[in-house]
Amino acid sequence: MFNAITLSQIFVTDQDEALDFYVGKLGLEVKVDQDLGFMRWLTVCVPGEPGREILLEKPGPPAMDEGTAEQVRELLAKGATGGWIGLTTDDCRKTYEALLAKGVEFTQEPMERPYGIDCGLRDPFGNAIRINQPTQPA
Repeated sequence: MFNAITLSQIFVTDQDEALDFYVGKLGLEVKVDQDLGFMRWLTVCVPGEPGREILLEKPGPPAMDEGTAEQVRELLAKGATGGWIGLTTDDCRKTYEALLAKGVEFTQEPMERPYGIDCGLRDPFGNAIRINQPTQPA
């Protein structure tokens, strides 16, 4: 029935700051940055993987009224909106060290898990990000 998930969304309160973080620090690339008049459509993707985009959306019209947007911004600041991104890497510890050097603050250092090695961080808006080095099949 479906072939792929092509677009996911997270809320951010400042799209320029989001670009600095997701592109400047994490190394993702801009897929679309377009002013639609009623909103800025801003998506990023993993380099070389343009088929899966993340929409960096500001809470507000047209999706919600200003009162609701304010409530979403408050929840976002607390890390309570449920926004979550999972990224994979070939070397979790190396990626962790490289991102630390760029000033990324982590909520969890790399740890061995049954499924691989992973670590955690939050973006400047409270969204959770997990970086995983999957266990190679035997």
